[in-house]
Amino acid sequence: MNTTEVYLIALTIIFAAPWLVWRLLNTEYWMPLVVVQIVGGILLGPGVLGAAYPEYYAFVFKPEVIGALNGVAWWAVMLFVWVAGLELDLKLAWERRAESSVTAACALLFPMALGCAAAAILLASGPGWIGPKGSTWQIILGIGMACAVTALPILALLMEKLGILREPLGQRILRYASLDDVAIWGVLALILLDWARIERQGIFLVGFAIAAYLIRKLMVRLKEDDRWYVGLIWLAVVGFGADWSGLHYMVGAFLAGVVLDAKWFGHEAMDRFRNTVLLTIMPVFFLSTGLRTQWDVGGLAVFGAAALLLAASVSGKLLGVQIAGKLLGWRPGEASVIGWLLQTKALIEIIFANVLLDKGIISNEAFTALLLMAVTSTTLTVPMVTPLLKRLDARVKAEA
Repeated sequence: MNTTEVYLIALTIIFAAPWLVWRLLNTEYWMPLVVVQIVGGILLGPGVLGAAYPEYYAFVFKPEVIGALNGVAWWAVMLFVWVAGLELDLKLAWERRAESSVTAACALLFPMALGCAAAAILLASGPGWIGPKGSTWQIILGIGMACAVTALPILALLMEKLGILREPLGQRILRYASLDDVAIWGVLALILLDWARIERQGIFLVGFAIAAYLIRKLMVRLKEDDRWYVGLIWLAVVGFGADWSGLHYMVGAFLAGVVLDAKWFGHEAMDRFRNTVLLTIMPVFFLSTGLRTQWDVGGLAVFGAAALLLAASVSGKLLGVQIAGKLLGWRPGEASVIGWLLQTKALIEIIFANVLLDKGIISNEAFTALLLMAVTSTTLTVPMVTPLLKRLDARVKAEA
């Protein structure tokens, strides 16, 4: 078979296998399709199915096919991160800045601190977790921040299924997650700062600030249809500039979105666009992510590391939000609901970990542990939140 035919076979597997599992096993309650797709990427990769059936893996995922899939995956994740930046409503967070800042800080700092401690334990256990270009402070801070990430787009998706996205509680949670998202990408830029290329990075940041001012002036003069097209051109240009400077194209994608206003594109149109990206091309990114999983330090060690990072991530998030609730006088039960929702990790944490792997800061084994942690934490969210939310609703109705 030629490369095109094998590529289409790979696409068929990528789209069909996760969907069949999701639909036939009816996993929506505890594992949404997006999580099944991520797990499918891991299972289809070299660490699981590739190890069991190496001939299948060598036939379907030959280098030419992987190269073609990676090109689709790069653009898919740039689009997704760009929309995530667009969706940040920092104006609303600023209007409630006292409450939002306290909660966002507690929800970020506690899991990050425990994640940094977990990273230090991993490094002390052996050298297999650090990448070829990573320094100790980068991997500790990077893993710590990965434990603190909240996946804003997936959080919105889960809250919509729970029926609280447009409710006051849901809007509060989005405010907290929005502030943390800005901090997360800021820390990532700090981790990626390359002193050997500091001049390029300075040029990019200055150029970006000027270009952002000009693009905002231009956008208000365009029709909505033209804004989408110009927005995609802007995304490609900023992604190139960030990667050329050494900061990584995904940082550029986030910056390209966060300086634009969601109202210019329309919230319904953005929802349709995000869902189209999730449906049509993000599964290729999930598969390409799964192809990078490795178990060279031993499967048990990787699973042990994932369990350690999961404990640090979930306990740190719940502890931080509980403290915020005490400080701000929330009603009983709110902190538990908010804490479990804010620990949703999939996608943004996986994107974050991909960047660390691309830059050689973490090893493939550390990446695999972070991936397993992200999938597990996201899978836990809805089953844990559903009974807590029912008890909170009952308490609110009793108070009324």
